[in-house]
Amino acid sequence: MTEHVRVAVIGSGFGGLGAAVRLRREGITDFVVLERADGVGGTWRDNSYPGCACDVPSHLYSFSFAPNPDWPRAFSGQEHIRAYLEHVTDTFGLRPHLRFGSEVRRMTWDPRELRWDIETSGGRYAADVVVSATGPLSDPRIPDVPGLDTFPGKVFHSARWDHDHDLTGLRVAVVGTGASAAQIVPAIQPDVSRLTLFQRTPPWVLPRVDRAISGAERALHRALPFTAQVRRGVLWGIRELQVQAFTKHPNELGFVERFAKRNLARSIKDPVLRAKLTPDYRIGCKRILLSSAYYPALAQPNVDVVASGLSEIRGSTLVGADGSEAEADVIVFGTGFHVTDMPIAERVVGADGRTLAESWKDGMSALRGASAAGFPNWMSVIGPNTGLGNSSMILMIESQLNYLADYMRQLDVLGRRVALDARPGAVDAWNARVQERMKRTVWNTGGCTSWYLDANGRNTTIWPGTTGEFRRATRRVDLAEYEVLRASAGPARAQDGARRDEVTA
Repeated sequence: MTEHVRVAVIGSGFGGLGAAVRLRREGITDFVVLERADGVGGTWRDNSYPGCACDVPSHLYSFSFAPNPDWPRAFSGQEHIRAYLEHVTDTFGLRPHLRFGSEVRRMTWDPRELRWDIETSGGRYAADVVVSATGPLSDPRIPDVPGLDTFPGKVFHSARWDHDHDLTGLRVAVVGTGASAAQIVPAIQPDVSRLTLFQRTPPWVLPRVDRAISGAERALHRALPFTAQVRRGVLWGIRELQVQAFTKHPNELGFVERFAKRNLARSIKDPVLRAKLTPDYRIGCKRILLSSAYYPALAQPNVDVVASGLSEIRGSTLVGADGSEAEADVIVFGTGFHVTDMPIAERVVGADGRTLAESWKDGMSALRGASAAGFPNWMSVIGPNTGLGNSSMILMIESQLNYLADYMRQLDVLGRRVALDARPGAVDAWNARVQERMKRTVWNTGGCTSWYLDANGRNTTIWPGTTGEFRRATRRVDLAEYEVLRASAGPARAQDGARRDEVTA
């Protein structure tokens, strides 16, 4: 049996839950949220490793329409963020819409019915509109290391932490030096007998200025909600001012580098180790890590840093690219996610029979980060070039929710049996503007290779501007950027089963 709904939302992280709230606020209640797991939370459900926390201040890393006056710390831990998302789910009455255990296996556009046919592990659905909110940090990437299958010990990714496997007294190898590893290393270092960190590229690390939020502050925010809004506004404004250095004037980041190097020198006295941990690229080119515990943990006597990356595994022996060897009982991969090659793209089949992955084989691109040409009534949240290097992704998500809301309004005005398909020329024009602006950003000129770049070296991940600019760009749907598809019958039916209307500005 196939259940027909107006909208199918894929994923129940910040993007999916935000979309569900926005649909309800727009008066749309005929929707489901398809979730492959057994609970909401997305990234903040899956990542429960020791030390997991957010590197964006709590009052900025939350929905503007669902403020939380009771954040316990300036930078909240995973458990508090997940609890917040559970609270949002209950506050806005989303539970009846949730379909857990429903991993999308295939979604195919039906040009005759103007709808998406969706096959999931929990049943079949037909949806007029699909909102894909699977997120870029949902599918772990484990590198294909020669000999990994010969390792006799435990192996897991940071996003699939095995809490039943006690690391106390064991020899642990951590592969990768991204944001997750920077939190894991200081959390497990006191308990393990030996910790070997395999580092390909050292990250820039700044101190994490974290503190408990006092009871008086929380009481003030509860009694006078505008004070929390002011706090959020100040945090937002500081980051909006900073973004110019990342996007237009990377050379201005030199003074931040000097501060980061002083932080390194204070924490790491051993000159050999300090040299291993000193980056050779412009700060900001890769994600800047915030931690006051990472460097001190690396300086402990039971920690080794292999600064050449992991090249091979021979049984329980891990071999670095420089030939150095280390014995391990457990390997933890902190090696990131499938960001520029999202697995969901393999499962989306558009109007011309091609998958989204095939359409994006030369690089991801979508009109205003939302609509891909040839995939009618399919919208992404946290789509191509909507990521941020220095602020809160929730700001970008809310902008995309504004776009979604206007998209649904436009469909209602045009009629129920209608779909919008982004014009290839509009997608290309938008992407050309984004990539032109990207040329002078620190992410493209900083001299590093990061997960922001796809296999072709193009930055299809980051937004090269302020969050305010993106909000203005996604405030309204411009119908001139779309083809209007209408269901038609009889001999006048188009080859693809729908009539295409020309809409001019």
